Amino acid sequence: MRHATRFLLFVAVLFAASTAVAATRNVTDPDAPRALPDDGPVSVQWTDPSGFSDLKFSGNRWRAAQGNWVYELAEHVREAAARRLPEGHRLEVTITDLHRAGRYEPWRGMHMQDVRIVRDHYPPSMKLEVRHLGANGEVLAEGTRELRDAGFLTTGSHPVRDNLYYEKRMIDRWARDELGPPVVASH
Repeated sequence: MRHATRFLLFVAVLFAASTAVAATRNVTDPDAPRALPDDGPVSVQWTDPSGFSDLKFSGNRWRAAQGNWVYELAEHVREAAARRLPEGHRLEVTITDLHRAGRYEPWRGMHMQDVRIVRDHYPPSMKLEVRHLGANGEVLAEGTRELRDAGFLTTGSHPVRDNLYYEKRMIDRWARDELGPPVVASH
């Protein structure tokens, strides 16, 4: 009877673990979206994240691929830019590379292999293809933008419960520099 109970407990634990693993998102999944749904004046899409620097140079490619961080950062690009676009303007953005702040340091041993270490020499960076269209459809600006926040640990406040804080701050700075201050809606 004891062995049967242990076996059933073992099977339950395996089932729970496999369900948790199956539910884990992976940014490189071929079925994962590669663009935000069309909504508003800013469209954001991205190339295959398996080619992003964040995965290639992470120190733990498997762990770096987990989560929904590409989608979350694409949403932040849209929100930051939309607040700054004049009425009738459109912005088309393609994320072609992304490297989040920090890196996994597998040489620290098994107990630390899944911990992303944030140091000043692991800054966030991002490459974007941008096309800004005016109200009449004319191209106002287009080209590649390379974002990097080398001083990310020495400027501003530090994150509170947001593991994408440094990347979002970098995006906000880019949107401000690219598009100017937020547009205030007239009443």
